[in-house]
Amino acid sequence: MKLTISLCLAASCVQILSSNAADSKPGLRFEVSVSEKINANPGDGRLLILLARDNKIQPRLMLGHSGLQGPQGIGRDVSTLAPGKPAIVDQTAYTSPATNFSAIPTGEYFVQALFDSNRDLRLRNAPGNLYSKVQKLRIDPAENRTVGLELTEQIPAEKLPKETDFVKYIRFESGLLSKFYRRPIFLRAGIVLPRDYAKETMRHYPLWVRIGGLNTRYTAVSSMLDTPSRFREAWLADETPRFILVHLDGAGPFGDPYYVNSENNGPFGDALTQELIPHIEERFRGMSPGKRVLSGTSTGGWVSLALQIFYPDYFAGAWSSCPDPVDFRALELINLYEDDNAFADPKGKERPSERDPQGNVTLTVRQEIRSENVVGRNNCYTTSGEQWGEWTTSFSPRGRDGLTAPLWDPNTGKIDRQIANYWKRYDLRLYLEQHWSDLAPKLRGKLHIASGEADQFYLNNAVHLLDRWLAEQTPSIEAKIVFGPGKSHGWFDLSQLEMLKEMETAVRRQ
Repeated sequence: MKLTISLCLAASCVQILSSNAADSKPGLRFEVSVSEKINANPGDGRLLILLARDNKIQPRLMLGHSGLQGPQGIGRDVSTLAPGKPAIVDQTAYTSPATNFSAIPTGEYFVQALFDSNRDLRLRNAPGNLYSKVQKLRIDPAENRTVGLELTEQIPAEKLPKETDFVKYIRFESGLLSKFYRRPIFLRAGIVLPRDYAKETMRHYPLWVRIGGLNTRYTAVSSMLDTPSRFREAWLADETPRFILVHLDGAGPFGDPYYVNSENNGPFGDALTQELIPHIEERFRGMSPGKRVLSGTSTGGWVSLALQIFYPDYFAGAWSSCPDPVDFRALELINLYEDDNAFADPKGKERPSERDPQGNVTLTVRQEIRSENVVGRNNCYTTSGEQWGEWTTSFSPRGRDGLTAPLWDPNTGKIDRQIANYWKRYDLRLYLEQHWSDLAPKLRGKLHIASGEADQFYLNNAVHLLDRWLAEQTPSIEAKIVFGPGKSHGWFDLSQLEMLKEMETAVRRQ
């Protein structure tokens, strides 16, 4: 078997390969094969074994559940998986949350294998990925036996959902991204049309560009008008301002692309503003340039602010809820410019990453990174397709090996100061400071941010830093920043109808 060891050299994760499967250690091991019925030769990818205590959902769909709440994960890179070429996963593989293979608790598990090989969509359910049926097995890491798992299922090719009178879908090849990746890369979006769109054939509409939370797919629009909901009630009401809603896709070759130009993800910001949005406006009777607004929650909260700040004339305003860190002096609880280690504070105490509504710590950064390492290539979180991996891919440079340079060592948490300095170009508060004289007149009245004071991921801390800095600046851009005492992640201070009316006012000012 080929043993993958993850090292950090010159700010990049480097893969070292051993000899073959015959070198595997005694004890429990898994032999994963591809069914002869599968018409696929997937080649290289990440092979994962998931061990879950219950089977309410398939173990592979629990990936992304970090720390002790997630399944036991075992992962290794495989370069030659194909029918007739099984792969061995043994005690040399990376594990999480158990810190090594032998530390996996003995007991009954629902077991499933997943081979993640899609290059264009970093998703567990990406087309072409292979997986096994779930088996209930007793697992004892010390037992000297081989457990056979067969990959008999394959995620089918992508197919756009069925459209309705109001809901449409876009799958659009990006010339900019295809050139960057040297293969066809597609942008996707869900479209919700305004009431009376089909009747008012000469009318043009402003765009409401909406971005969901981490990894939210464009297909989220499919149920917005299907069942009674606050969205449906507001969208179809007589007094509701008319917009074309564009829901962006939270998926790309390395996960959620965050829609900024990135050394690793490529020119997603330019592809959105120069290709996708103009295409949608032309196809669906969008208004003239500048008649566009943004909104988003969590990841989408950050993306909406970043797009408004990086393209200040292109959009008429951003309504952001609980945005990802807008000031990297509060990257959750990490001060990126002063702290030496992400996993532990200066006193050596484990650094929290998540809390419950009562303030109790439910996850640490170390635990979260370990859960991403098990999924990422080379046992490194940078390609996990989860939160820290996607931030790092979006904000870091490339390493000398051509892969994303990790912000910190995946095993020790030691922060790479050179990479941290590179991240400054995506620190929204710092970017505003560096470009204030140019941006201030263009952003006046365009930023609306809401943050709960009991945010699950401590995101309110960075919003406070931004709020205090903006209050000291002249000229004022009249940003509206609102905090909700006792409110947690996802809180926003406006109803949808109230927000749409503010958006209508903003568009009219353009």
